[in-house]
Amino acid sequence: MLASEMTKLQRQPTLSVVLSFFNEAEVLPELIARLRAVLGRLVEDSQLSSYELVFVNDASTDGSEDVIVAATEGHDDIRLITMSRNFGVSPCVLAGMQHTVGDLVIYMDADLQDPPELIPELLQAWREGGDVDVVNTVRIERAGESREKLLLTRLAYRLLRRTTNINFLVEAGDFKLLSRRVVEHLIEMKEKLPFVRGMIYWIGFKQTLVKYRRQARPSGMTKFPMSSPKVFYNFFFSALISFSSAPLLLSILLGAVTSVFAFLFLIYVVVQKFVVADVTQGWTMIMATLLLLGGMQLLTTGINGLYINSIFLESKTRPNYIIHRTYGFPPSHGTSLAPAKSVEFLPGAGGNPRGTVGEPRKSGTRPV
Repeated sequence: MLASEMTKLQRQPTLSVVLSFFNEAEVLPELIARLRAVLGRLVEDSQLSSYELVFVNDASTDGSEDVIVAATEGHDDIRLITMSRNFGVSPCVLAGMQHTVGDLVIYMDADLQDPPELIPELLQAWREGGDVDVVNTVRIERAGESREKLLLTRLAYRLLRRTTNINFLVEAGDFKLLSRRVVEHLIEMKEKLPFVRGMIYWIGFKQTLVKYRRQARPSGMTKFPMSSPKVFYNFFFSALISFSSAPLLLSILLGAVTSVFAFLFLIYVVVQKFVVADVTQGWTMIMATLLLLGGMQLLTTGINGLYINSIFLESKTRPNYIIHRTYGFPPSHGTSLAPAKSVEFLPGAGGNPRGTVGEPRKSGTRPV
């Protein structure tokens, strides 16, 4: 929703905070307490009409769900979505967004590296920006992270900036404030390998930024070490393949360069045949040439295979996630989720039944 539209409403905005998590039982109590303190003050100061915390549990196994449920006692500000299995951060973030009702939506990590105390600054930047639809956060310092990880991250985002027509912010992460219309556009996108940061930049609209110092994890281990296959998979498939044709252009370039060298070598062989007497056949050269050509062919075939795999995933039209159960949603919470044959709710929970398939809700804003 535009800032100009907010003034017409003659009220302060409502806010939804989306937090995807996996095995964060140690930090969740502190996270919830700090979020409630920050957002409660904003409501008291009439900067927000109301707020909700939408937690998306990516099939945690450490009791994180029980921690969230316990935190709802005496409060009505928490909504919980539990996935049927581990689907990854981006599908969970989009699932949370599809169930939000706020005029504004903030999505952030649940590991407390991104401080909830920065939320008032995001709201201020949104107010002062006029018709701003996205407030990005840019990390000027990242405590507790290795130099190798920081270097590789910068190189990866510079590669994306150079190989796409999208202006990726190098140090911007998954901590952003979005307007309702940006959220609506996001949940309309059906990509099977969603890269939320890239999708937000692709959508466009006026964007601004807030700089901050990212904190180290207070406890627990990172779920995305640089050596993890998930990191490379997310970058190559969700980011590079989805937003850039550079790998395909690279394969064309390799083919062109190889063809030029092959043609020059052919001329050399022909000249040698008719000019030089007693030509000695060079097995080393032949084997080196065959290995070089074979390696390049495998490389270009593999690059093409990555794009074909993306097409294959899109063609299957599977949902990006399946919801196991929800908790804390009011009975009037309307979604376009179709109930499964066997309906089962958590005791005392409102919301959607177990086994429902996640599909985007219809566009439109509902009051918190």
